[in-house]
Amino acid sequence: MTTGGWLGAMWPVVGRHLPPAPARVVEIGCGPVGGFVPFLLEYGYEAVGVDPKAPNAAHYARLEFESFDSSKRFDAAIACTSLHHARDPGRVLDQLGTMLPTGGRVVVVEWAWERFDEATAQWCFARIGEHGSSWLHRHRDEWVASGREWDEYLHSFARHNGLHSAQELLRVLEERLERQFSEDGPYFFADLPGMTDAEERAAIEAGAIQPARIDWVGVRR
Repeated sequence: MTTGGWLGAMWPVVGRHLPPAPARVVEIGCGPVGGFVPFLLEYGYEAVGVDPKAPNAAHYARLEFESFDSSKRFDAAIACTSLHHARDPGRVLDQLGTMLPTGGRVVVVEWAWERFDEATAQWCFARIGEHGSSWLHRHRDEWVASGREWDEYLHSFARHNGLHSAQELLRVLEERLERQFSEDGPYFFADLPGMTDAEERAAIEAGAIQPARIDWVGVRR
């Protein structure tokens, strides 16, 4: 099991909010590398990852979550940077609601893309190196090539990709779930060479950049 990168950095954040193993956990939007499912299985959970691009393997369902019809009930769910690009986050959560008992826990980690302002972007771009293929390199190069102001470029990117703002996601979450925990935090460090969570957090606290990550936990009413 790989423990580095974004998933390795976020596992302690996600794991501390989950019920004890062997609880049943479903992950919404696990992605092509399987998301947190390997971690969950390693720690004794029953786990299913749902994503059209999920691995073609046991413990995964290769479809959109809105179409996932499970005969099992789950004790908890994880949605890590998946709701902001869901076509209809409310529909995803409504579908999830049919699978969770009252008190079932939902752990969300999200990108507040609207906080990715120019100062934050320039702070990131100064730390990624001239050459590379990360998502931050792509944003830097596409922004420069566009000739636009940063805010215009970012909002055009968000509209083109149908991204939902953190404010919208929080509204949808809190309409359907009872909030237990909410905190802003560092988002970019895992893609910045040599950067730590603590160093990015210090930059946030100094007012140099925006906190672009939201950790949110709620339970089904």
